[in-house]
Amino acid sequence: MAEKKETFEASLERLEKLVEEMESGTLDLEKMITHFEEGNQLVERCSKKLTEVEQKIEKLVKREGVIEKEPFDEAE
Repeated sequence: MAEKKETFEASLERLEKLVEEMESGTLDLEKMITHFEEGNQLVERCSKKLTEVEQKIEKLVKREGVIEKEPFDEAE
């Protein structure tokens, strides 16, 4: 069976749930480790997706009455 790709939003929601459960103080050590490992995977997945999206973002710039596209530059 093919693995279902989670959306960024679903990954972020799951990560928030894991953090909430870890901060509650009710998990045993084994469950904390499991949550931590899953959380790390989710952070990597979200970071990768954000990087991909950032590379695709373009901004529209109007120069001398002409609208042009150019890559988004974080330094600005």
